[in-house]
Amino acid sequence: MKYVLSYELAEGAGALAMEHYPAHRARLDEFHERGVLLLVGTFADEPVGAMAVFTARDAVDEFMADDPFLKHGVVGRHRVREWDEVLQPE
Repeated sequence: MKYVLSYELAEGAGALAMEHYPAHRARLDEFHERGVLLLVGTFADEPVGAMAVFTARDAVDEFMADDPFLKHGVVGRHRVREWDEVLQPE
């Protein structure tokens, strides 16, 4: 089981996102280096947002607890979903 975190940008938060992106990116890099964040990326269509795939629910919860985007109002809505991956790399 994997855990998918999806974010939608809060209305009018574009400048705020740029301000807090370096700290947010550092957190992404930290979790990726630990092996608990597998994939992350932004969506090319509306609504503006992103998703990240984690290996465990506790990793998602830990990430969100101190994510600058959540702490500073960059994210309007977010959701965590359990994802049962069907095709896995060999």
